Amino acid sequence: MSKALAVFHGWFGRATVYQLNRAFNVHAHREGHLIFHVGGTPAQIDVCDRRRQLSEDSVVAVNPWEPHNFLPTDTTNGGIFFVLYVNHDWFANAQSLRFGRTHFKRTDVLDRHIRRAAALVCGAPSLRNLDCELRQLIDSCYEESWQQSDTAQSVRAAATITDFRVRKSIKLMSESPGAEIELDSIARESGLSRPHFYRLFRTQTGVTPHLYLNTLIMEQALDALVATETPIADISFDLGFTSQSGFTRFFAANVGMAPTDYRRAAKVLHP
Repeated sequence: MSKALAVFHGWFGRATVYQLNRAFNVHAHREGHLIFHVGGTPAQIDVCDRRRQLSEDSVVAVNPWEPHNFLPTDTTNGGIFFVLYVNHDWFANAQSLRFGRTHFKRTDVLDRHIRRAAALVCGAPSLRNLDCELRQLIDSCYEESWQQSDTAQSVRAAATITDFRVRKSIKLMSESPGAEIELDSIARESGLSRPHFYRLFRTQTGVTPHLYLNTLIMEQALDALVATETPIADISFDLGFTSQSGFTRFFAANVGMAPTDYRRAAKVLHP
């Protein structure tokens, strides 16, 4: 069974070490996302429908809102993965947190950064040391992704949501995200037919309305699990699930483990 070995939430985003042996559903994050293999069996990751190999000589970088999923090659013991979710506001190296390449080579220097940061996350890091190490690692990965990119080294701008109806639909979903929300109703309230809503939303955001809503629900779930002591059954119902088991299945499909396992490993780092 997949499990969290270490989870830290902080101003930088999330720094985690997972043992993973199960596939995820396709999902997305509003954060930048870096995935490193640090032990056990390598894996595969689909990013924007393109499959990438994740091993000890490579890095997978996922830009904000890019759909992706995790595919283990060993469903018995799995592998150990160091995973970073990087808040845009914390990232100070560029105007936009977008990597130059999704899959790039892990140099010797980068490998030392990765293993040192993973060891800090798994140990009992001081806040100052962890912040400094993560910032150096993110900066190094960002620079390396552009150095190995075939594209001119300039930051690509993220998609801008220009249509007021899509902005309204996002506002409606964000006000109280939950599993009970009917996207057809969101479409009507935004002044769009269902087919037009789904096409326009994906064109404007790069993801489907369903995936966007799932991301909002996951953010609420993670915050509730880590920042509060609210019972998981209550979190389930607050997020619109009809049962705790339904919420557990949803959470496991998006994070790879049960919410109880995630909460047990999670800690919050304050500046």
